[in-house]
Amino acid sequence: MNTRNDLYAPAPQSTGYKPLTDTPAGCPRNPLIAALMSAVLPGFGQLYNGRVNSAIWIFLCFCLLTIPLMAIVALYLPVALTLPVLVLSLVLTLGLWLYAIVAAWRQASLSKRYRRPAWQTGGLYAAVFVVCSLIILPLLVNWVQSRQVQAFRIPSGSMQPTILAGDFLFANKNYNCPYCRKNVQRGDAAVFVYPNNRNLYYIKRIIALPGDEVEFAANGLSVNGVALSAPGEAPEAGEVIEESINGVSWRAIAGTVADGSRTVIVKPGHVFVMGDNRDHSSDSRKFGQVPLSDVVGRARQVWFSKGEDGIRWDRIGLSLVP
Repeated sequence: MNTRNDLYAPAPQSTGYKPLTDTPAGCPRNPLIAALMSAVLPGFGQLYNGRVNSAIWIFLCFCLLTIPLMAIVALYLPVALTLPVLVLSLVLTLGLWLYAIVAAWRQASLSKRYRRPAWQTGGLYAAVFVVCSLIILPLLVNWVQSRQVQAFRIPSGSMQPTILAGDFLFANKNYNCPYCRKNVQRGDAAVFVYPNNRNLYYIKRIIALPGDEVEFAANGLSVNGVALSAPGEAPEAGEVIEESINGVSWRAIAGTVADGSRTVIVKPGHVFVMGDNRDHSSDSRKFGQVPLSDVVGRARQVWFSKGEDGIRWDRIGLSLVP
């Protein structure tokens, strides 16, 4: 019998090899998109490029440099070092931001055969952006401004000659609380909530504490029987005088004797505040005593100043604490 065994040859075994044409196409990263994403949020472009660890570290370093570090510098360094270190931290922050942009561009340019993981979706990018820029950063800023340090611009001359209109200053917010480093003292240049509009902050001098007796007289101001200025003839209105109490000294501009001779007793839980520019200040003589709980900060340092004649270079870095 003629058998045709060649017709029944075994089928070739599969090797698991797939032709190159069956391989999914790559998804190269767009350098411009990567750079723009890091410009919007440092580290965001690295996430787009699939560099998760790099993205996390860049974002964390950015948060540390921009918020907590600046607060620590503004509060705990000697005043003479505050401004130079703040400038250095600003330079480092901008340098990190620029590095994130350039690195994202270069990484994307080199990712010609990049294969996008399943987790890289538009929804993930949106979630990361919302969490980082709309939750984490605002929470950090709010914590620093409410508990550590806050910047204020001075719009009026009520605290001249110590604080001028156009000064930008740092106020220590780690102040007047049970665990704070500093309690309210007579002579402090303090920031408080304005009693007639709780959306505004005022800055005035703490003249008297709860239970103190404030006496207005023709020859000056006294607290608990102790004159704030040197004894002598009554100063003329507009004259710059030296005042001090409990070892804290400052300069003030004498006002008229419009307050008359009278005595005020500070209520429990309140403070009596006055502007150093006595004839041009709305203070406790007009809006009453300020609740101690509304005193939220103490002026520490002028970090910038600009008047009608331009930048006042001599005031930048000026200390406002004794």
